Amino acid sequence: MVVTYNLPDGPSTAPLLRMMKLVFQPVKYMEDYAKAYGDTLTLRNKSGNHIVYFSHPQALQQIYTADASYFEAGNGNRFLRFLVGANSLLLLDGERHLEQRQLLTPPFHGDRMRAYGDTIREITLSVMDSWEVGTPFNIRSSMQEISLRVILRVVFGLDEGNVLTEIQRRLSSLLDFMGSPLMSSSLFFGFLQKDFGALSPWGWMRREIEKIDELVYALIQERKTETSKERQDILSLMMSARYDDGQPMSDIELRDQLMTLMLAGHETTASALTWAFYWLDIQSETRAKLLHELSTLNSIDDTIAISKLPYLTAVCQESLRIYPILLTGVFRKVVKPIEIMGYKLPEGIWIAPGIYMAHHREETYPEPNKFKPERFLNRQYSAYEFIPFGGGSRRCIGSAFAMHEMKIVLATVLSKYKLSLLNKRPVKPTRRGLTVATPPGMKMLATDITDVTDRLFK
Repeated sequence: MVVTYNLPDGPSTAPLLRMMKLVFQPVKYMEDYAKAYGDTLTLRNKSGNHIVYFSHPQALQQIYTADASYFEAGNGNRFLRFLVGANSLLLLDGERHLEQRQLLTPPFHGDRMRAYGDTIREITLSVMDSWEVGTPFNIRSSMQEISLRVILRVVFGLDEGNVLTEIQRRLSSLLDFMGSPLMSSSLFFGFLQKDFGALSPWGWMRREIEKIDELVYALIQERKTETSKERQDILSLMMSARYDDGQPMSDIELRDQLMTLMLAGHETTASALTWAFYWLDIQSETRAKLLHELSTLNSIDDTIAISKLPYLTAVCQESLRIYPILLTGVFRKVVKPIEIMGYKLPEGIWIAPGIYMAHHREETYPEPNKFKPERFLNRQYSAYEFIPFGGGSRRCIGSAFAMHEMKIVLATVLSKYKLSLLNKRPVKPTRRGLTVATPPGMKMLATDITDVTDRLFK
Protein backbone atom coordinates (compact mmCIF):
# COMPACT_ATOMS: atom_id res chain seq x y z
CA MET A 1 0.00 0.00 0.00
CA VAL A 2 1.32 3.44 -0.94
CA VAL A 3 1.26 5.95 1.94
CA THR A 4 0.77 9.60 1.05
CA TYR A 5 2.65 11.91 3.37
CA ASN A 6 1.51 15.47 3.96
CA LEU A 7 3.16 18.35 5.80
CA PRO A 8 1.73 21.65 7.08
CA ASP A 9 2.32 24.89 5.20
CA GLY A 10 5.30 27.04 6.06
CA PRO A 11 7.43 30.01 4.98
CA SER A 12 9.52 30.01 1.84
CA THR A 13 12.26 32.09 3.48
CA ALA A 14 15.81 30.88 2.83
CA PRO A 15 17.11 28.66 5.68
CA LEU A 16 20.07 30.97 6.38
CA LEU A 17 17.80 33.98 6.82
CA ARG A 18 15.49 31.97 9.07
CA MET A 19 18.44 30.91 11.20
CA MET A 20 19.70 34.48 11.49
CA LYS A 21 16.30 35.59 12.74
CA LEU A 22 16.13 32.70 15.22
CA VAL A 23 19.52 33.67 16.64
CA PHE A 24 19.12 37.44 16.79
CA GLN A 25 15.33 37.90 17.10
CA PRO A 26 14.19 34.69 18.78
CA VAL A 27 10.84 35.86 20.15
CA LYS A 28 9.85 37.76 16.99
CA TYR A 29 10.78 34.61 15.04
CA MET A 30 8.20 32.60 17.01
CA GLU A 31 5.54 35.32 17.11
CA ASP A 32 5.67 36.01 13.37
CA TYR A 33 5.36 32.34 12.45
CA ALA A 34 2.53 31.74 14.93
CA LYS A 35 0.65 34.76 13.54
CA ALA A 36 1.08 33.59 9.95
CA TYR A 37 0.56 29.83 10.34
CA GLY A 38 -1.09 29.19 13.71
CA ASP A 39 -0.32 26.08 15.72
CA THR A 40 1.50 24.12 13.03
CA LEU A 41 4.05 24.96 10.34
CA THR A 42 6.88 23.41 8.35
CA LEU A 43 10.34 24.85 7.86
CA ARG A 44 11.66 23.26 4.67
CA ASN A 45 15.28 22.79 3.65
CA LYS A 46 17.05 21.35 0.62
CA SER A 47 18.16 18.19 2.40
CA GLY A 48 14.55 17.09 2.89
CA ASN A 49 14.98 16.88 6.67
CA HIS A 50 12.23 19.42 7.21
CA ILE A 51 11.25 20.72 10.67
CA VAL A 52 7.59 20.67 11.68
CA TYR A 53 6.53 22.86 14.63
CA PHE A 54 3.54 21.75 16.70
CA SER A 55 2.00 23.79 19.52
CA HIS A 56 -1.66 22.65 19.69
CA PRO A 57 -2.30 20.76 22.97
CA GLN A 58 -3.70 17.76 21.07
CA ALA A 59 -0.58 17.53 18.91
CA LEU A 60 1.69 17.85 21.94
CA GLN A 61 -0.23 15.10 23.69
CA GLN A 62 0.23 12.82 20.68
CA ILE A 63 3.96 13.59 20.60
CA TYR A 64 4.57 13.22 24.33
CA THR A 65 2.56 10.01 24.70
CA ALA A 66 3.80 8.30 21.51
CA ASP A 67 5.95 5.22 21.87
CA ALA A 68 9.62 6.22 22.06
CA SER A 69 10.39 3.95 19.09
CA TYR A 70 8.91 6.56 16.72
CA PHE A 71 11.56 9.17 17.51
CA GLU A 72 15.22 9.85 18.09
CA ALA A 73 15.37 12.73 20.56
CA GLY A 74 18.96 12.47 21.75
CA ASN A 75 20.10 13.15 18.21
CA GLY A 76 18.41 16.55 18.43
CA ASN A 77 20.85 17.56 21.18
CA ARG A 78 24.00 16.26 19.47
CA PHE A 79 25.44 19.77 19.14
CA LEU A 80 25.80 19.80 22.96
CA ARG A 81 28.13 16.83 22.98
CA PHE A 82 31.22 19.08 23.14
CA LEU A 83 30.07 20.19 26.62
CA VAL A 84 27.98 17.43 28.20
CA GLY A 85 29.62 14.36 26.63
CA ALA A 86 28.28 11.33 24.79
CA ASN A 87 26.78 9.75 27.93
CA SER A 88 24.62 12.75 28.80
CA LEU A 89 20.95 12.07 29.44
CA LEU A 90 20.27 14.75 26.82
CA LEU A 91 21.95 12.72 24.06
CA LEU A 92 20.68 9.24 24.88
CA ASP A 93 17.70 7.35 23.46
CA GLY A 94 15.95 4.06 24.09
CA GLU A 95 16.96 1.77 26.95
CA ARG A 96 20.10 3.74 27.81
CA HIS A 97 18.08 6.92 28.22
CA LEU A 98 15.53 5.11 30.41
CA GLU A 99 18.29 3.56 32.57
CA GLN A 100 20.07 6.85 33.15
CA ARG A 101 16.81 8.65 33.85
CA GLN A 102 15.84 6.09 36.47
CA LEU A 103 19.20 6.53 38.21
CA LEU A 104 19.10 10.33 38.15
CA THR A 105 15.49 11.02 39.08
CA PRO A 106 15.27 9.94 42.78
CA PRO A 107 17.57 12.65 44.23
CA PHE A 108 15.24 15.38 42.94
CA HIS A 109 12.16 14.24 44.84
CA GLY A 110 10.90 13.32 48.28
CA ASP A 111 12.33 14.23 51.67
CA ARG A 112 15.56 15.59 50.23
CA MET A 113 13.70 18.72 49.14
CA ARG A 114 13.65 19.94 52.77
CA ALA A 115 17.43 19.75 53.08
CA TYR A 116 17.88 21.33 49.67
CA GLY A 117 15.52 24.14 50.66
CA ASP A 118 17.60 25.09 53.69
CA THR A 119 20.71 25.17 51.50
CA ILE A 120 19.02 27.36 48.88
CA ARG A 121 17.88 29.84 51.54
CA GLU A 122 21.33 29.97 53.14
CA ILE A 123 23.03 30.66 49.78
CA THR A 124 20.44 33.30 48.86
CA LEU A 125 21.03 35.15 52.14
CA SER A 126 24.78 35.01 51.54
CA VAL A 127 24.47 36.56 48.06
CA MET A 128 22.05 39.20 49.39
CA ASP A 129 24.73 40.27 51.88
CA SER A 130 26.78 41.59 48.95
CA TRP A 131 24.03 44.01 47.90
CA GLU A 132 24.31 47.63 49.03
CA VAL A 133 21.06 49.47 49.61
CA GLY A 134 20.68 52.23 47.04
CA THR A 135 23.53 50.96 44.84
CA PRO A 136 22.50 49.48 41.46
CA PHE A 137 23.48 45.85 40.89
CA ASN A 138 23.13 43.37 38.03
CA ILE A 139 20.16 41.24 39.04
CA ARG A 140 20.95 38.46 36.59
CA SER A 141 24.53 38.13 37.86
CA SER A 142 23.22 37.71 41.39
CA MET A 143 20.70 35.08 40.31
CA GLN A 144 23.45 33.27 38.39
CA GLU A 145 25.64 33.25 41.48
CA ILE A 146 22.82 31.81 43.57
CA SER A 147 21.93 29.11 41.03
CA LEU A 148 25.57 28.10 40.45
CA ARG A 149 26.36 27.94 44.17
CA VAL A 150 23.22 25.86 44.72
CA ILE A 151 24.36 23.42 42.03
CA LEU A 152 27.87 23.18 43.44
CA ARG A 153 26.50 22.51 46.92
CA VAL A 154 23.51 20.30 46.12
CA VAL A 155 24.80 18.47 43.03
CA PHE A 156 28.58 18.46 43.44
CA GLY A 157 28.57 18.45 47.25
CA LEU A 158 31.08 21.30 47.53
CA ASP A 159 30.72 23.49 50.60
CA GLU A 160 33.98 25.44 50.72
CA GLY A 161 37.65 25.31 49.82
CA ASN A 162 39.91 25.76 46.82
CA VAL A 163 38.12 23.19 44.64
CA LEU A 164 34.78 24.98 45.12
CA THR A 165 36.34 28.35 44.32
CA GLU A 166 38.11 27.08 41.21
CA ILE A 167 35.16 25.15 39.77
CA GLN A 168 32.82 28.07 40.44
CA ARG A 169 35.20 30.50 38.76
CA ARG A 170 35.72 28.36 35.68
CA LEU A 171 32.09 27.32 35.27
CA SER A 172 30.90 30.90 35.66
CA SER A 173 33.46 32.12 33.11
CA LEU A 174 32.55 29.36 30.65
CA LEU A 175 28.80 29.90 30.86
CA ASP A 176 29.14 33.67 30.54
CA PHE A 177 31.31 33.17 27.47
CA MET A 178 28.81 30.72 25.95
CA GLY A 179 26.08 33.33 26.44
CA SER A 180 27.94 36.03 24.53
CA PRO A 181 26.59 36.98 21.07
CA LEU A 182 29.50 35.34 19.21
CA MET A 183 29.32 32.03 21.03
CA SER A 184 25.51 32.02 20.97
CA SER A 185 25.80 32.19 17.19
CA SER A 186 28.39 29.41 17.08
CA LEU A 187 25.93 26.97 18.67
CA PHE A 188 23.69 27.40 15.62
CA PHE A 189 26.30 27.82 12.85
CA GLY A 190 28.69 24.89 12.55
CA PHE A 191 31.29 26.82 10.56
CA LEU A 192 32.02 28.91 13.69
CA GLN A 193 32.90 25.77 15.67
CA LYS A 194 36.56 25.77 14.68
CA ASP A 195 39.47 25.36 17.06
CA PHE A 196 42.27 27.66 15.92
CA GLY A 197 44.17 27.43 19.16
CA ALA A 198 43.79 28.78 22.69
CA LEU A 199 43.26 32.36 21.52
CA SER A 200 40.34 31.50 19.22
CA PRO A 201 36.85 31.61 20.83
CA TRP A 202 35.99 27.95 20.22
CA GLY A 203 39.51 26.87 21.10
CA TRP A 204 39.43 28.78 24.39
CA MET A 205 36.11 27.18 25.28
CA ARG A 206 37.33 23.65 24.52
CA ARG A 207 40.39 24.15 26.71
CA GLU A 208 38.32 25.60 29.53
CA ILE A 209 36.09 22.51 29.44
CA GLU A 210 39.20 20.32 29.69
CA LYS A 211 40.32 22.21 32.81
CA ILE A 212 36.87 21.82 34.36
CA ASP A 213 36.98 18.09 33.52
CA GLU A 214 40.28 17.74 35.42
CA LEU A 215 38.66 19.25 38.51
CA VAL A 216 35.52 17.11 38.19
CA TYR A 217 37.43 13.83 37.76
CA ALA A 218 39.65 14.72 40.72
CA LEU A 219 36.52 15.36 42.79
CA ILE A 220 35.08 11.96 41.80
CA GLN A 221 38.30 10.19 42.81
CA GLU A 222 38.40 12.06 46.12
CA ARG A 223 34.79 11.13 46.83
CA LYS A 224 35.58 7.47 46.21
CA THR A 225 38.16 7.48 49.00
CA GLU A 226 35.76 8.90 51.58
CA THR A 227 34.41 6.51 54.18
CA SER A 228 31.47 8.68 55.26
CA LYS A 229 28.10 7.42 54.09
CA GLU A 230 26.25 10.50 55.34
CA ARG A 231 26.58 12.61 52.20
CA GLN A 232 23.31 13.46 50.49
CA ASP A 233 24.59 15.50 47.56
CA ILE A 234 23.53 14.27 44.13
CA LEU A 235 27.05 13.21 43.07
CA SER A 236 27.29 10.89 46.10
CA LEU A 237 23.81 9.53 45.46
CA MET A 238 24.69 8.87 41.81
CA MET A 239 27.88 7.08 42.88
CA SER A 240 25.93 4.80 45.18
CA ALA A 241 23.24 4.06 42.59
CA ARG A 242 23.38 0.78 40.66
CA TYR A 243 22.13 -0.46 37.31
CA ASP A 244 19.96 -3.59 37.20
CA ASP A 245 23.10 -5.71 36.79
CA GLY A 246 24.57 -4.26 39.99
CA GLN A 247 27.18 -2.10 38.27
CA PRO A 248 27.76 1.55 39.26
CA MET A 249 28.03 4.46 36.86
CA SER A 250 31.49 4.88 35.34
CA ASP A 251 33.58 7.99 35.99
CA ILE A 252 32.88 9.33 32.53
CA GLU A 253 29.14 8.75 32.96
CA LEU A 254 29.26 10.61 36.27
CA ARG A 255 31.18 13.48 34.67
CA ASP A 256 28.75 13.74 31.74
CA GLN A 257 25.67 13.77 33.96
CA LEU A 258 27.21 16.35 36.32
CA MET A 259 27.86 18.65 33.36
CA THR A 260 24.32 18.01 32.12
CA LEU A 261 22.79 18.94 35.47
CA MET A 262 24.99 22.04 35.63
CA LEU A 263 23.97 23.16 32.14
CA ALA A 264 20.28 22.41 32.65
CA GLY A 265 20.00 23.89 36.13
CA HIS A 266 22.15 27.02 36.07
CA GLU A 267 21.20 29.33 33.20
CA THR A 268 17.56 28.28 33.20
CA THR A 269 16.84 28.96 36.88
CA ALA A 270 18.83 32.22 36.88
CA SER A 271 16.86 33.51 33.89
CA ALA A 272 13.50 32.47 35.33
CA LEU A 273 14.25 34.24 38.63
CA THR A 274 15.42 37.38 36.87
CA TRP A 275 12.17 37.52 34.88
CA ALA A 276 10.15 37.01 38.08
CA PHE A 277 11.80 39.98 39.79
CA TYR A 278 11.26 42.04 36.64
CA TRP A 279 7.52 41.33 36.61
CA LEU A 280 7.14 41.90 40.35
CA ASP A 281 8.51 45.40 39.93
CA ILE A 282 6.61 46.16 36.72
CA GLN A 283 3.33 45.07 38.37
CA SER A 284 3.26 46.43 41.92
CA GLU A 285 -0.17 44.88 42.57
CA THR A 286 1.29 41.41 41.95
CA ARG A 287 4.09 42.08 44.42
CA ALA A 288 1.58 43.36 47.00
CA LYS A 289 -0.51 40.18 46.69
CA LEU A 290 2.59 38.03 47.05
CA LEU A 291 3.79 39.93 50.13
CA HIS A 292 0.35 39.49 51.67
CA GLU A 293 0.55 35.73 51.11
CA LEU A 294 4.07 35.59 52.56
CA SER A 295 2.77 37.37 55.67
CA THR A 296 0.60 34.32 56.42
CA LEU A 297 3.71 32.22 57.09
CA ASN A 298 4.61 31.50 60.70
CA SER A 299 8.27 31.70 59.73
CA ILE A 300 10.10 32.73 56.58
CA ASP A 301 12.61 29.98 57.45
CA ASP A 302 10.03 27.25 56.78
CA THR A 303 10.98 26.34 53.21
CA ILE A 304 8.44 23.52 52.95
CA ALA A 305 5.61 25.91 53.86
CA ILE A 306 6.99 28.38 51.31
CA SER A 307 6.89 25.77 48.58
CA LYS A 308 3.17 25.19 49.18
CA LEU A 309 2.05 28.82 48.83
CA PRO A 310 -0.44 28.96 45.92
CA TYR A 311 0.09 32.55 44.75
CA LEU A 312 3.88 32.25 44.93
CA THR A 313 3.58 29.07 42.85
CA ALA A 314 1.37 30.91 40.35
CA VAL A 315 3.91 33.77 40.04
CA CYS A 316 6.65 31.25 39.22
CA GLN A 317 4.41 29.45 36.72
CA GLU A 318 3.38 32.67 34.97
CA SER A 319 7.03 33.78 34.75
CA LEU A 320 7.86 30.48 33.03
CA ARG A 321 4.80 30.72 30.79
CA ILE A 322 5.13 34.21 29.39
CA TYR A 323 8.86 33.95 28.63
CA PRO A 324 9.90 30.28 28.74
CA ILE A 325 13.66 29.91 28.92
CA LEU A 326 13.65 27.50 25.96
CA LEU A 327 11.42 28.46 23.04
CA THR A 328 11.03 24.85 21.88
CA GLY A 329 11.20 21.43 23.42
CA VAL A 330 13.70 18.76 22.42
CA PHE A 331 13.72 18.23 18.65
CA ARG A 332 12.65 14.71 17.75
CA LYS A 333 13.67 12.96 14.54
CA VAL A 334 10.99 10.70 13.10
CA VAL A 335 12.47 7.22 12.60
CA LYS A 336 9.16 5.48 11.93
CA PRO A 337 6.26 7.15 10.05
CA ILE A 338 3.73 8.69 12.42
CA GLU A 339 0.51 10.69 12.14
CA ILE A 340 0.05 13.81 14.28
CA MET A 341 -3.04 16.03 14.09
CA GLY A 342 -3.92 14.50 10.71
CA TYR A 343 -0.46 15.09 9.21
CA LYS A 344 1.30 11.93 8.05
CA LEU A 345 5.00 12.46 8.74
CA PRO A 346 7.64 10.36 6.98
CA GLU A 347 10.91 9.06 8.34
CA GLY A 348 13.62 11.74 8.52
CA ILE A 349 11.33 14.65 9.41
CA TRP A 350 12.14 16.62 12.57
CA ILE A 351 9.41 17.53 15.08
CA ALA A 352 9.74 20.61 17.32
CA PRO A 353 7.29 21.07 20.22
CA GLY A 354 6.69 24.84 20.27
CA ILE A 355 6.84 25.85 23.93
CA TYR A 356 6.62 29.60 23.37
CA MET A 357 3.83 29.22 20.81
CA ALA A 358 1.88 26.84 23.09
CA HIS A 359 2.19 29.32 25.96
CA HIS A 360 0.84 32.18 23.83
CA ARG A 361 -2.23 30.52 22.32
CA GLU A 362 -5.18 32.89 22.81
CA GLU A 363 -7.50 29.88 23.11
CA THR A 364 -5.50 28.50 26.03
CA TYR A 365 -4.30 31.70 27.66
CA PRO A 366 -6.56 34.73 27.04
CA GLU A 367 -4.49 37.93 26.80
CA PRO A 368 -1.33 35.82 26.51
CA ASN A 369 1.06 38.80 26.52
CA LYS A 370 -0.15 39.99 29.91
CA PHE A 371 1.49 38.78 33.12
CA LYS A 372 -1.43 37.32 35.09
CA PRO A 373 -0.50 34.78 37.81
CA GLU A 374 -4.19 34.53 38.69
CA ARG A 375 -4.78 32.42 35.58
CA PHE A 376 -2.99 29.54 37.35
CA LEU A 377 -5.27 29.89 40.39
CA ASN A 378 -8.42 29.84 38.30
CA ARG A 379 -7.57 26.89 36.09
CA GLN A 380 -5.53 23.70 36.11
CA TYR A 381 -3.50 23.49 32.89
CA SER A 382 -2.65 20.12 31.40
CA ALA A 383 0.83 18.77 30.74
CA TYR A 384 0.21 19.59 27.06
CA GLU A 385 -0.72 23.25 27.64
CA PHE A 386 1.90 24.34 30.19
CA ILE A 387 5.24 22.85 29.16
CA PRO A 388 8.18 25.01 30.38
CA PHE A 389 10.12 21.85 31.24
CA GLY A 390 9.20 19.89 28.13
CA GLY A 391 7.11 16.75 28.26
CA GLY A 392 6.87 13.00 28.01
CA SER A 393 9.98 10.90 28.57
CA ARG A 394 12.16 13.96 27.86
CA ARG A 395 10.64 16.19 30.57
CA CYS A 396 13.35 17.82 32.69
CA ILE A 397 14.08 15.60 35.70
CA GLY A 398 14.90 18.67 37.79
CA SER A 399 11.61 20.50 37.20
CA ALA A 400 10.37 20.07 40.79
CA PHE A 401 13.74 21.17 42.14
CA ALA A 402 13.78 24.25 39.87
CA MET A 403 10.33 25.33 41.06
CA HIS A 404 11.38 24.72 44.68
CA GLU A 405 14.48 26.86 44.19
CA MET A 406 12.55 29.68 42.52
CA LYS A 407 10.01 29.89 45.33
CA ILE A 408 12.59 29.92 48.12
CA VAL A 409 14.79 32.53 46.45
CA LEU A 410 11.82 34.81 45.74
CA ALA A 411 10.41 34.49 49.27
CA THR A 412 13.82 35.01 50.89
CA VAL A 413 14.62 38.15 48.89
CA LEU A 414 11.12 39.65 49.21
CA SER A 415 11.17 39.18 52.98
CA LYS A 416 14.03 41.69 53.22
CA TYR A 417 14.21 43.81 50.07
CA LYS A 418 12.07 45.56 47.54
CA LEU A 419 13.87 45.30 44.19
CA SER A 420 13.24 48.09 41.67
CA LEU A 421 14.40 48.38 38.08
CA LEU A 422 16.84 51.18 37.38
CA ASN A 423 15.25 51.60 33.95
CA LYS A 424 11.49 51.09 33.84
CA ARG A 425 11.24 50.57 30.08
CA PRO A 426 9.61 47.24 29.07
CA VAL A 427 12.12 44.67 27.87
CA LYS A 428 12.01 41.73 25.48
CA PRO A 429 13.98 38.49 25.75
CA THR A 430 17.33 38.28 23.98
CA ARG A 431 19.39 35.31 22.84
CA ARG A 432 21.74 33.88 25.47
CA GLY A 433 23.33 30.68 24.23
CA LEU A 434 20.57 28.12 23.75
CA THR A 435 18.18 30.06 25.95
CA VAL A 436 16.41 33.41 25.88
CA ALA A 437 16.89 35.77 28.79
CA THR A 438 16.56 39.34 30.01
CA PRO A 439 18.83 41.83 28.23
CA PRO A 440 22.40 41.84 29.58
CA GLY A 441 23.22 44.52 32.11
CA MET A 442 19.71 44.94 33.53
CA LYS A 443 20.19 46.73 36.86
CA MET A 444 18.03 46.87 39.97
CA LEU A 445 18.09 48.75 43.26
CA ALA A 446 17.47 47.12 46.64
CA THR A 447 15.41 48.92 49.28
CA ASP A 448 15.58 47.46 52.78
CA ILE A 449 12.12 46.62 54.14
CA THR A 450 13.30 44.67 57.19
CA ASP A 451 11.21 46.77 59.59
CA VAL A 452 8.08 45.87 57.64
CA THR A 453 8.89 42.18 57.35
CA ASP A 454 9.75 41.98 61.05
CA ARG A 455 6.13 42.89 61.65
CA LEU A 456 4.92 40.46 58.98
CA PHE A 457 6.84 37.40 60.13
CA LYS A 458 6.44 37.49 63.90
